[in-house]
Amino acid sequence: MMVQIGLIALLLVVYVILSRFLKSSVALLGRSKSANEVRITYVSKMLNLGFTAVFVLLVCLVLGIGYGQLAIFFSSVFAVVGVALFAQWSILSNITASLIIFFGFPYRVGDWVKVVDKDDEILGQILEISSFHVIIHHSSVVGRRCDLPQ
Repeated sequence: MMVQIGLIALLLVVYVILSRFLKSSVALLGRSKSANEVRITYVSKMLNLGFTAVFVLLVCLVLGIGYGQLAIFFSSVFAVVGVALFAQWSILSNITASLIIFFGFPYRVGDWVKVVDKDDEILGQILEISSFHVIIHHSSVVGRRCDLPQ
């Protein structure tokens, strides 16, 4: 019993240290990319949620809960969550896209972009990059010319 308590205490210490490191790393990366503070907080919370799930799994294993019991529990949870996210497929894709945009998006607020669709082209300046959308300001006045900065 003392060994289990010691292992759980060790896991808790490692969890707290790695959680703070994860939060500070995401904040540092977000500031280097000039990301919005709300976005940095959102991405940090999403990654921390996954990290917490791994921590709970490890604590359950230390407590002696069998793999079979954990497999039944997590498969039930994933089935319910999967059905819910399948019903709201756009939410799942937006969350995934939000993480990809945060870590790999080469544009920042204030940059000029050109979005090319089949029939339309939108030329504008990025005003805001949030978790679920990118706001681009473009001129709707006909004849007005927008030059991309060199």
